[in-house]
Amino acid sequence: MMKKILFLFFSVFTITCFGQSKSLNLMPWPQKITLETGEFIVKPDFTIGVNNSNSERIDLATTNFLRRLSGRTGVFIDNGFAFSASEVENPSLEIAYQRIGKLAVNEDESYVLKVSNSKISIEATTDIGAIHALETLLQLLNNNDSSYYFPAVSIQDFPRFTWRGLMIDVARHFQPVEVLKRNLDAMSAVKMNVFHWHLTDDQGFRIESKTHPKLHQLGSDGLYYTQNQIKEVVKYASDRGIRVVPEVDVPGHATAILTAYPEIASKDTVYTIERFSGIFDPTLNPINPKTYEILGDLFGEMATLFPDQYVHIGGDENEGKHWDENEEIQAFMKQHGLETNHDLQTYFNIKLEEILAKNGKSLMGWEEIMTDKMPTSALIHSWKGVNEGVELGSSLIAAAKKGYYTILSNGFYIDLMQPVSEHYLVDPLPNTNNLTAEEKARILGGEATMWSELVTPLNIDSRLWPRTAAIAERFWSDASVNDVENMYKRLAYVNFRLEELGITQIRNRDVILRNITNNQPTESLEVLTKVCEPVKIYSRNAGGTEYKTFSPFTLFADACTVDAADSFTFKKAVNNFLTEQNASNTEAITHFFDTWIVNYEAFKNLKKNPILNTIDPLYRNLASISTAFKNAFQNENLSKEQLQKIGGLLQVLKEPVVDVDLAVYHDLQKLHAFLVDKNSRKITPKSKKIKQ
Repeated sequence: MMKKILFLFFSVFTITCFGQSKSLNLMPWPQKITLETGEFIVKPDFTIGVNNSNSERIDLATTNFLRRLSGRTGVFIDNGFAFSASEVENPSLEIAYQRIGKLAVNEDESYVLKVSNSKISIEATTDIGAIHALETLLQLLNNNDSSYYFPAVSIQDFPRFTWRGLMIDVARHFQPVEVLKRNLDAMSAVKMNVFHWHLTDDQGFRIESKTHPKLHQLGSDGLYYTQNQIKEVVKYASDRGIRVVPEVDVPGHATAILTAYPEIASKDTVYTIERFSGIFDPTLNPINPKTYEILGDLFGEMATLFPDQYVHIGGDENEGKHWDENEEIQAFMKQHGLETNHDLQTYFNIKLEEILAKNGKSLMGWEEIMTDKMPTSALIHSWKGVNEGVELGSSLIAAAKKGYYTILSNGFYIDLMQPVSEHYLVDPLPNTNNLTAEEKARILGGEATMWSELVTPLNIDSRLWPRTAAIAERFWSDASVNDVENMYKRLAYVNFRLEELGITQIRNRDVILRNITNNQPTESLEVLTKVCEPVKIYSRNAGGTEYKTFSPFTLFADACTVDAADSFTFKKAVNNFLTEQNASNTEAITHFFDTWIVNYEAFKNLKKNPILNTIDPLYRNLASISTAFKNAFQNENLSKEQLQKIGGLLQVLKEPVVDVDLAVYHDLQKLHAFLVDKNSRKITPKSKKIKQ
């Protein structure tokens, strides 16, 4: 009973502190924060003292902190590196931690951060907790017209979930090491701690194998990570407190593997690397001893490259078509009492678990690996939801009840191009009222997933960020922190601050637009990107037949992002107008109409090319409906023809063009409905008299 009372008190306290501190731009939001009176002003004599010098992570984190602090403030800091506590008297920032943190499940990542007028202190059990505190401190930085300062504050913080991951698929589109590094920096900035590296699929095998080199030689188009590069990425992540979980997706999604070793396929045919996206039939042969010989050697190599406890074996979306067609496999199943393909895949998975166990590793896989015979030592990765015809988190709950550790990704598929608010409101503990405390503890957290059918090094950052920062908050912060409007405010701050880490989500929009215009002025197209969003839920690549792995991703849709910036302000302007039709609210809407009309005129003056020609109908129709609405607002007596014209333009604008949706469509529709209703309520005195 006491625990329940404390929990309720803590929840209320969290909400109260959140309400009092909304001016801050912290993300993820701390568990407990108290604003106090005063501020610590950043001056050139800013120094850092650390209570011990055992941690390379702290050395790197403090150095990066000082560089970023100096870069944000323009202050010429005298000392660019931290000191040990014994070397500096009365440091500005004092860091004390007890031990080097382990990159493992349920490691202590908590910290206490205090800022006063004269002192900043960080206390943590592990160096990982201290790194998190440094990120929070940097987010606290503020300024007035005369100085940069940290507000006086007391923070006690720790993560709600121990597994706060991001999966990046490098198989469909290869992502160079520098892309991974900048995204690891961004992950660290928002306290994510697991990088799930999806390294193989039908479209590519991305690991250098010294035991079976044909895997990377024939299965990668020459785009793979050398073992030294893998070690480099793992070390880079470790220095930032991030675990790296590798994935080799088997027995399905195996076309690239079978391109190199067709002898371990379930069907005797010629295999080539897949160029389309989708689900394909090529599958490893689970009754062929050589299958386990190759995988055994491969996992042995990976055990030396990846220190993490877990290796992800995929295991998803295997239809087993080639198993059904193979007479030897069917005879084997009958002989061993394997009634279904799920039984056969469990047989395969158990073999892999034994291989991994010999190498000191634990098996992890997508939810399809969870069957009655699968040992509970496996970690279940829940991914299916309403798009797959099941309830969100159903496999997560089932796994926890059956004794598996489990994590959630359904609801966090950021490649679906859904608004960040939809991800933000998904709780990794859904519908858990019927779970015991022990079962809840088995739900370790979640992962955002970036499948790469539609992303390249040029546009991946804009698909990952800033939305992943909001998901990171869902994994870290208390469940009561769920104010969507305030999240969007803080996310805007985080978005531009990510640029200092090399994230290209803002600048690469202009790179794409310059390419589209052939280096003509891009301002008019920038305006259009702010009200357009990429089409959602894989409709850009419907059926996996439109785009190939080598198709262009330098088009207008690639310059647009989810949560189009001007759509929010336009929505607010429309809602204000519908509430009260005064001059100010009318002007706010017509400002947008004028902007779209004027910029379409500028767009028309560009020297056209085939790409710009495909964009023109969308822009022309937006400008036309803007003109029609302006005329409607200026004309008290609307004709039926005017309303029909607006309605016709709305029907055209409803349909996607050049793989984008018009993000302001529904608000334009609201305005049209208002005008129709207003017009229908106008009754002349004569007609009113006749009716009487």
